[in-house]
Parts: sequence; C-alpha cells; structure tokens
Amino acid sequence: MFATQPIASGSPLPAVLSSVSHDQDVVMAAEQLYRNLQVQPLSLVLFFCASQYDLEALSKALKACFGDIPLVGCTSAGEISDEGYTQGSITAIGFSAEHFAIEVALFNQLADFSFSDAQSLVHGMLEGCRQKQVAPIMGHSFALALLDGMSVREEQLLNVLNAQLGSIPLLGGSAGDDLHFRDTYVYYQGQFHSDAAILILVNSRCRFEVFSIDHLIDTEDKLVVTEADSNQRRVIELNAAPAAEEYARAIGLSVEQLDPHVFAMHPLSVRIGDRYYARAIQKVNEDLSLTFYCAVETGIVLTRSRCGDLAEGLESLFEGIRRKIGPPQLVIGYDCIFRRLESEQRALEGGISSLLSRNRVIGFNTYGEQFNGMHLNQTFTGVALGGPDYGS
Repeated sequence: MFATQPIASGSPLPAVLSSVSHDQDVVMAAEQLYRNLQVQPLSLVLFFCASQYDLEALSKALKACFGDIPLVGCTSAGEISDEGYTQGSITAIGFSAEHFAIEVALFNQLADFSFSDAQSLVHGMLEGCRQKQVAPIMGHSFALALLDGMSVREEQLLNVLNAQLGSIPLLGGSAGDDLHFRDTYVYYQGQFHSDAAILILVNSRCRFEVFSIDHLIDTEDKLVVTEADSNQRRVIELNAAPAAEEYARAIGLSVEQLDPHVFAMHPLSVRIGDRYYARAIQKVNEDLSLTFYCAVETGIVLTRSRCGDLAEGLESLFEGIRRKIGPPQLVIGYDCIFRRLESEQRALEGGISSLLSRNRVIGFNTYGEQFNGMHLNQTFTGVALGGPDYGS
C-alpha cells in the first residue's frame, strides 16, 4: 500500500492521499476512510463505491464522519485502490487544501441541461476557483466529470461543458452498478442522485498529465447500422438483419452465447476523423436489438476490432507519464468495465491489477469514459498527479 501507510512524524504531508475499505458495515467503512484521509486539511474527498452498499445508510455514515469536508463520488462496476482491482469496496482520494483549490457543482435533469446552463455553471466555478486559486488557472487546472451511467445523456452534456471550459481539459467516467444495468448514482452534499452529473474543477500547484488510451486493433470487417433508435442507443438492425443475430454471426457465435464477456472480447468501433473509437455493446434485448453504452445512429459503419496487449499499453502509458512529470503521487483512473472483463477472460487480472497498484492508480470501472468532450468506451482515461511545482 502507499497512501494508507502511517505518515512519519516530521515528514512532509502528501498533496494527495488515498484509502480503501472492504468493510460492509457502512459506519465502519466511513470511519476507516476518514481516519486515513483526515491527516491534514482537505479541499475535497472523491470516492467510488460498490453498488451493493445500502446507499442511504452510507450517505448518513459519510456525512457523520466527514462533516463539512466537501465529499463527492459515484457508484461503480468495480473499484481500483492501492491494492489494484477490488470489488465490493469503497476507495477514496483526499486532496490537500494546501495544494488544491476545488469547485464542485451538481446538475440534475440532464435531458433539460442547456448551453446557457453550462455557461452559467462553468463561469461561476471558474470565478470561485480564481478567488482561492493555488496556482494560475490556465495551465494548472483540469475538470473531472462523474455522470449517471444509465442517463443516456453523456454526449449532449459533455459537448456543452467542453465548449465552456475552453483549454481546461475535461475527463471523467460514467457511474456503474456492477453490470446490473438498473440504477447508477452520483453523490453530492450528503445524497446519492440519479439522472444527474457532477463537475469538479481542480486548480493545483501539482504537475499533472491527462491521458486516454485504448488497445483495440481494427480489422476490415464492417457492419452497417441500418436501423437504430439513437435516443435509447439501441441498434435494431445491422446489415438489414436483426442486430444481435448479425453481430453473433459476424463473430462466429450464437445469440444465446452473447454476454458482457463476449462483448468485451469482440469490440466494435466507429471511425471519427483519422481515429477509431469503440462503441461497446451493453446488452441484447428481447427483440434481438442491441443496446450500446455510447451514441449510435442509423447509417454509421461499425468496424470489428480485436483486442491488443492490455499490459503493454499500460506500461507504455506509465513510462510516458514518468518522463513528463516524474513519478506520480497518484493517478486518478477511469477504466472501462470491458477492460476488466477482458483481463478476467484472458487470466490477466492479477498482472493488470499489480500494474495499476505499482503505478498508484485509484479509480473505478466505468460504464463509459469522458475525454475532452467525447464519450468513450473501452479506454483507460485519467489524470496523473505529480509533485508540487512551486515555480507556478
């Protein structure tokens, strides 16, 4: 473990700390997180929790422990702690008030969120950050988003937020519920909310590096979406045939064999500009349509992709991060649930988990990732936090 170890007397306090609790008693879990994080004044605590917890009881326990300390978070499809991949846990990050000035906002009823709403919200957050900034806003700030993963509103919201943030990088993840696909929540001011999102504007004197990588390799096999319900991210037909049947035929399986593990191992991508981006399948519906995690519409061409080397991609990413900002204090990571399912299928979970732990990743498995206004699937997206830059 790294951030949950006792801090030696007289040693400088870290700018960012982490903790994890596997305790299923919410009071005990909240107290454990508080003890590990509240060793110095904090500007924010960010947490990710398994959906199996009694969320109402967890809300009360967290509020009782952390009091007036700003606390935000979301439910997950799996957690990443200093131990690597975990399940059925709560993992949390504490940002020191000395090194971070942070503004947080919640927005409800995502279907009605407008450009003018985004403009007012972001401008207010920027002004709040300027009043307590620890470094110049430009070049020393980034924004994190947490979104209800079942809202089907990520693309619209991210577009308007990204336009207002300008050069400030925006990244984040969609909340999960352990592959139940029923209820996903974000947490703000003592309550869990659905049909909602949280924006966190972070100003820091620490060096940082934002990133988003995938490991997919494109093939020549194409599937055309010939009928879709874009509002529900549902593909009804591929190549003028029932979508589930055509997808199953293309990968050499039966419809009955289709499940999240198969979707993870047989991804589809769409070309945008010069790059391909995954469009991950969430589930098969009774009418043999396919529901996706990301935007789909009639007429797009989906390309069958194959999975590359998960570990090699991560090793290369972390090596590049160390070259740019030095050894990270902590990496906030949003890891698509399909990457974790793939690591399980290929018996790589232990190695990937160890790799994440060694590189100080704290985060969760998502129902989608966000990077600079785009809603993505099957990526590892996040921000690496380096040491303080006292020259800023």
